[in-house]
Amino acid sequence: SLCLSLSLTLALSLSPSLSLSFSLCLCWSLSVHTFRGPHWCEYCANFMWGLIAQGVKCADCGLNVHKQCSKVVPNDCQPDLRHVKKVYSCDLTTLVKAHNAKRPMVVDMCIQELEARGLQSEGLYRISGFSELIEDVKLAFDRDGDKADISTNVYEDINIITGALKLYFRELPIPLITYDAYPHFMEAAKIPDADKRLEALHEALKLLPPAHCETLRYLMGHLKRVTQCTENLMTGENLGIVFGPTLMRAPGLDAMTALNDIRYQRLVVEGLITNEDVLF
Repeated sequence: SLCLSLSLTLALSLSPSLSLSFSLCLCWSLSVHTFRGPHWCEYCANFMWGLIAQGVKCADCGLNVHKQCSKVVPNDCQPDLRHVKKVYSCDLTTLVKAHNAKRPMVVDMCIQELEARGLQSEGLYRISGFSELIEDVKLAFDRDGDKADISTNVYEDINIITGALKLYFRELPIPLITYDAYPHFMEAAKIPDADKRLEALHEALKLLPPAHCETLRYLMGHLKRVTQCTENLMTGENLGIVFGPTLMRAPGLDAMTALNDIRYQRLVVEGLITNEDVLF
């Protein structure tokens, strides 16, 4: 299943002597599919011939089309809740489209719960909750969606809620700060002049998909309020250390480069928190 806003050429090997290649616009989560029984293309309305791999199917909305038709299908996938089976590990844009929301319900509900009863908790986001209970919260969201109960009656320790929120961001298949935008944020963090660095961050934000940018805006506003509550002892720098590797990661980096990037990831998040009111 694929969900990227660019074009790739995919190859399907059906046997050592047969290979099919085609291009897909990855605004859809399309993958090669073997249909059982007769099927017709939902784009051209013609029959899908063959016994296996007759076409492609969108994992988000259930669209069935020929491989060739997938090249010209309009880029307007509307995910259907029947096909979106979970909340965690689901593409962020897919999730918000399926639920017709501005942001993932996990983000909204966890932040609302935290701000209602946890802002004064010392070491907020730095102190970890019990991993078993964090997994319970994850399962509750996957099972019940916005009906999940994360109130103090069920999870008294606020660190369980912070852990569940951080886990949601870590498990995104495409990070909140996307792979495409990552190098631009890294370069911005390396600029010594404060005004130019701020302008570069502003330009980098424009590269994020709308749902990612809106979620990041909401999260940074929340983290700004965390820093304004002195009882929790969490500064922008502290939160940058926690959230840098959580919100952004680059694929294919060697260990040494990834280690060096941690410093700049912290600076990116710290800069977004500090200048939240200007950048968004």
